[in-house]
Amino acid sequence: MLTHLYIQNYALISHLDIDFSDGFSVLTGETGSGKSIILGALALVLGARADSKAITDGEDKCIIEATFYIQGTKDTIIRRELYANGKSRSFVDDSVVTLQELKVLANQLIDIHSQHANLLIENADFQLEVVDALAHNDAQQADYTTHYERYTAAVEELHRLQNLAKKSQQDADYIQYRYQLLDEAHLEAGELESLEQEQYTLSHAEEIRTALETAVAALSGEQGSAIEALRACRLDEAAPDLQERIDSARIELQDISEEAERKLNHIEMDPARLEWVEERIGALEDLKRKFSAETIEELISMRDEIAEQVKRLDSFDFDIEQAKKAVEEEKKVLTKAAEVLTKCRKAVIPQMCERLIKGLQQLGVAHAKIDVPVTPTEDFTPKGCDEVQIYFAANLNQSLRAVSEVASGGEISRLMLCVKALIASTKGLPTIIFDEIDTGVSGEIATQMAAIMREMAKSRQIIAITHLPQIAALGENHYKVYKADTATRTETHISRLNDDERITEIATMLSGNNVTEAALNTAKELVYGKRLNCK
Repeated sequence: MLTHLYIQNYALISHLDIDFSDGFSVLTGETGSGKSIILGALALVLGARADSKAITDGEDKCIIEATFYIQGTKDTIIRRELYANGKSRSFVDDSVVTLQELKVLANQLIDIHSQHANLLIENADFQLEVVDALAHNDAQQADYTTHYERYTAAVEELHRLQNLAKKSQQDADYIQYRYQLLDEAHLEAGELESLEQEQYTLSHAEEIRTALETAVAALSGEQGSAIEALRACRLDEAAPDLQERIDSARIELQDISEEAERKLNHIEMDPARLEWVEERIGALEDLKRKFSAETIEELISMRDEIAEQVKRLDSFDFDIEQAKKAVEEEKKVLTKAAEVLTKCRKAVIPQMCERLIKGLQQLGVAHAKIDVPVTPTEDFTPKGCDEVQIYFAANLNQSLRAVSEVASGGEISRLMLCVKALIASTKGLPTIIFDEIDTGVSGEIATQMAAIMREMAKSRQIIAITHLPQIAALGENHYKVYKADTATRTETHISRLNDDERITEIATMLSGNNVTEAALNTAKELVYGKRLNCK
């Protein structure tokens, strides 16, 4: 439960430090006194959106700290610091936490029912949450969620394959054309370089032949060849070292001469071969341009990749068929999980209707009728295959219709309180704050609303912000919010009232600032008479 709240430099609050008790507490104050400011600060420390404009004028930052007692553990202190530059930091027991982590913790500690939350009763998702809370179907919901995620994943995979197949089919002719171009080219790594060398040789055959003939004649010709001249040169005794070098040179020249003669024998004038080589080089260069490739090796890589695409065109039908089977299998399992969830929900509806009707009758709707039909959705949803809608009638001979169509503001307030009482009995939230849930009611009905909240407070902390003296009178603890002027500004404060102060506050709520003796007596009767009746 909430045991302490500290606020510094938030809106009209320069400093607020207040303890809260368990049971049923009421918080009162004139309109504009700052009740909403305190609630806004509490919402901020619990993870609400931060706005630097909320910082008190002239201050650099605000600090809000809430202390919660969790049974069986030490106190948990949540702190939020908001800076003028718009940044904020969140702490749990002085350890920095993310905003998401803060919200998760806060949802386990407290529920703030704001003035606008009554509109939730018209929301189909909220109505389903109420049914689920009463059905205690967390395990069934978790099982359904697991299979729902698997089913949606299978459907997404099927759609992915179908889209790929459709796109591939659209591109099939183009893919086949590209593959055919590359496949029929019979590409080989290094081929272009080899062809370019051959092209040079064929186009310069005459020049090469002449050069080779000259070299052969010079080296080993019949007249004055260099090799024969070296062979005749003998300096063995006069210069053995030089002779060795001459012999080595002769052998090398002999080898060169033989190689040149071999090449000479293979040099041919072949215009047809030259034409073919040039056409082949041209064809390869065209392929490189068409496919934006730098080398033949790149073309070969592209050919292999496109070949895989061609194979995939043939495999899509099989893959899609397998994906369809997977979807059907997951759908069968999911359908069974959804049926279990539906059964749990339908089973709790009679009890839900009975308890809501009983609560509404206690709140003065004597002829209340409630029905909550469970209807199937068109498809699977993250919450199952069910749609619920609260149907309501407040008067005799009035047909049941959706609550949003027939309920007045006061009836919605009463119905929402009954719903909150139902949820509180199942969820185990330690603290619930009602911000003017009494909108549209007065008199004895307000007293009955207070009685319900007081009953709820037997197992949890209830704090009610109210303008009604009938509700304030039944509080076990009474806090007053008020404004006070200083020399420089107006500030909001809160204080816990003692018994005498409480009587005066309730008398003021009854008669205004001009408190009469009659108002004081009525306040005493409300406080002490109603309290005795509620014990």
